[in-house]
Amino acid sequence: MREIVLDTETTGLDPATGDRVVEIGAVELLNGVPTGENFHVYINPERDMPEGAFRVHGLSAEFLSGHPVFSAIAADFSAFIAEDRLVIHNAEFDVKFINAEFARLAIPPLAPERVLDTLALARRKHPGGANSLDALCSRYGVDSSRRKKHGALLDAELLAEVYLELSGGRQTTLTLQAAERRVERKVVDLVEVRPSPLALTVASAELDVHNALNEALGDRAVWRKFASYGSSKGS
Repeated sequence: MREIVLDTETTGLDPATGDRVVEIGAVELLNGVPTGENFHVYINPERDMPEGAFRVHGLSAEFLSGHPVFSAIAADFSAFIAEDRLVIHNAEFDVKFINAEFARLAIPPLAPERVLDTLALARRKHPGGANSLDALCSRYGVDSSRRKKHGALLDAELLAEVYLELSGGRQTTLTLQAAERRVERKVVDLVEVRPSPLALTVASAELDVHNALNEALGDRAVWRKFASYGSSKGS
């Protein structure tokens, strides 16, 4: 399944009062794994940058004036997100801004049913806990030390890691690996080690074939596990 982890930066809190999108970052996931395909743009909002917003993301009006306006990147952005699920933290905020930009260009809005809000997901999983992106990174051991200010692409990359944890992806993988190791140990523990080995009854030619097969299989040869286990138990 293809999903897009998305984040935006803006000039303020409300597009209805003239605030605009100034940065979009998006990370592609396939079956929960980042593919390395990202979408990232800075956008000229065609207006000033309030001091409060500048303190959050550090993007000045002067810097943004050299970048394309939203109408110039809308087609590429729409193509990247396609019709796939959008994973957004506090999705109401970002969707409100993107839909306002789309409305200016007569582009249909993002449908609510295609959006997964990780803030709502975190609140269900950790009721009463702190569920900001920083708090979730801390809870799940995601390194957010690069996050000196808000940045759309960096925040989308961090959210992709957090989303994996919220979905139980990493824990599930570790649990399966641990279960495989437990089964392997149980199989090995079934092998009884004799105080003295039995007399060899295999013809030397057959033994040569057996040893050659073990060499060809290398670490995949199950017999090596039993042989090394017997040696360690007998030592």
